Amino acid sequence: MPSVVILDYGSGNLRSAERAVERAGADVAVTADPHAAVEADGLVVPGVGAFSACAEGLRSVQGDRIVGKRLAGGRPVLGICVGMQILFDRGVEHGVETEGTGEWPGTVERLHADILPHMGWNTVRAPGGSRLFDGIDPDERFYFVHSYAVREWTLRSELGSAQPLVTWARHGEDFVAAVENGALSATQFHPEKSGDAGAQLLRNWLGTL
Repeated sequence: MPSVVILDYGSGNLRSAERAVERAGADVAVTADPHAAVEADGLVVPGVGAFSACAEGLRSVQGDRIVGKRLAGGRPVLGICVGMQILFDRGVEHGVETEGTGEWPGTVERLHADILPHMGWNTVRAPGGSRLFDGIDPDERFYFVHSYAVREWTLRSELGSAQPLVTWARHGEDFVAAVENGALSATQFHPEKSGDAGAQLLRNWLGTL
């Protein structure tokens, strides 16, 4: 049974994430301890609320360094919701720009949609070869709660190396719903709140550890 740490930095649905990952088949700890977070087989970075608050909270427990150290060693990390957003370069909310961890280029911005937040169930468009969405019907729906997202993907890997796999969804406009990029994966939706489809996605992620 793989060991997974849910990083506790003061943001996120920690207990629901803990229960969901346990049900998916992992031995789970919720902690901010840097050693445990680096050494676990997998690390989950949750997040709800404002980009700026999550980015500040992550840095307060050296979460940016923890993520960087894990990725340098090829050790899997999964970001969820705002825990995905803060992996990008920056977030812009109400005219205020906040630096993210910069693992991926891109800006988290307010969606152009008639109704915000984007709250509820939505389908996604996963690319061929996705491991996260392996065995999940394309018509399955996942649970979203957000008003901000990455609206453009710009990262391109060097020729000959594996290209990031980007999954898209639409609410008013297209936005990045999930990314698989080597050891770093993330979802804008909440797999822990997405029923059977979310449970399958978490099992698929655990299968990469």
